[in-house]
Amino acid sequence: DFFTEDLWAHLPPAWQPVLASANPAQLASLLGGRRGPGAAWPLSLLAFAAAARALAFPRESPGRSPGRSPRPPCQSSQLHPLLRRHVKPKKQHEIQRLGELLQRLSQATGCQRVVDVGAGQGHLSRFLAFGLGLQVTAVESDGRLVGLAERFDQELLRELGKIRGPAPRRLPLGPLTPRPPQHVAGRLDAVTPWGEFLLPPDPPGPGPAARNPLGGPEGSEDGGRVLVTGLHACGDLSSALLCHFTHSPAVAAVALAGCCYMKLSTAPQPPGCPPGYPLSALVAALPGHQLSYRAREAACHALEEYEGRLREDSPHLRAHCYRAMLESVIRAADPCKRHLGLQPGRKAHTLSFPQYARLGLPLAGLDPAGVPLDSEAVRAMREQQHKVVAFCTLGQLLAPVVETLILLDRLLYLRERGFHCALVPLFNPRFSPRNLVLVAARTPLATVLAGLDKYSEDED
Repeated sequence: DFFTEDLWAHLPPAWQPVLASANPAQLASLLGGRRGPGAAWPLSLLAFAAAARALAFPRESPGRSPGRSPRPPCQSSQLHPLLRRHVKPKKQHEIQRLGELLQRLSQATGCQRVVDVGAGQGHLSRFLAFGLGLQVTAVESDGRLVGLAERFDQELLRELGKIRGPAPRRLPLGPLTPRPPQHVAGRLDAVTPWGEFLLPPDPPGPGPAARNPLGGPEGSEDGGRVLVTGLHACGDLSSALLCHFTHSPAVAAVALAGCCYMKLSTAPQPPGCPPGYPLSALVAALPGHQLSYRAREAACHALEEYEGRLREDSPHLRAHCYRAMLESVIRAADPCKRHLGLQPGRKAHTLSFPQYARLGLPLAGLDPAGVPLDSEAVRAMREQQHKVVAFCTLGQLLAPVVETLILLDRLLYLRERGFHCALVPLFNPRFSPRNLVLVAARTPLATVLAGLDKYSEDED
């Protein structure tokens, strides 16, 4: 909407000239807050940036230097080679760190059973079961992913059958346990996630509805207790799992990393349908607590990655301007088309704008041949890329603040009900932007969290 709604004009007049003349390195300094962008910058702008940083939960672990330059992760030395198969380095980092936390929760609570909700292809479940010896049930709503996860399990079992003797000594986790996770196709009911049965998967599979491995408010099926986890549980799924935890004594503890905040349902909701945000009574009573779709979507942005692109003056930055230009072109051709979910390609920054638009316009149902792509108006927008980047930088400053409000609401919801909870910057934010993991239990967490104040240093 930068051009279609003239967003630049909405900025304070004193900010506009300094932001328009700022180079990417200066914008990166404004974003990172480690070096002042310049004495000539308006005090109100510097105060805005400082307030945004002060109001956000720290994303770095204590004792770590925040100025390390981004670098791509590589294979994790903390995972058995067989557990790295089909797993991208980012996910390797996440499952190793979350697995360590769940192992600590298992030892502290005496629970050997873990339910991984939204398990996808089962990478975390596979590490917990094969690598850590836990009894794991993986719940996934997409039946196709369930089939793929089971195929990966069988592939790993076949490889284990070929191995003689223990794992190499350099591997700290030792030999793998030949006990795969149990995979269940189904969805939790967001209204009553503690129901007896799971909702049918999507697409529906054969057979009757699966029983809920979490158990109901009275306890699980076998009378045992479980740990619940969700690695980047999307939208309302995180909220539903927290509601389940508070209602069901069968769940001893939870460890959740949320994502896709734009998919959260918000109040007011129909009767019997609790919102995903706000959960707590305190936040619900705050004037102005409401979050727009745009704010929730912005909360999912990767601040550290954007700062790195600014410092490098990366060509990726032009993609923001291209998308804003494309929105203006689409609106001019058809005013009814707004905010379409267009993805002209991951390498948009390597294209000229006409090339980019010729890929994007058909996705909007428009013929590129009938749309002027080299007009004076288009060229004028292209020359304002530096303003688009500066405006996006201000949005990046606010992204952690919005995420903080959402996560603080979840913490308060648990505290209001008397549970022990904490928020842990478990993942390296340069690898995993949604790096804050919410941990909650019915007993104190001090022994569980001791020593988890640093990221794993295995990205060598």
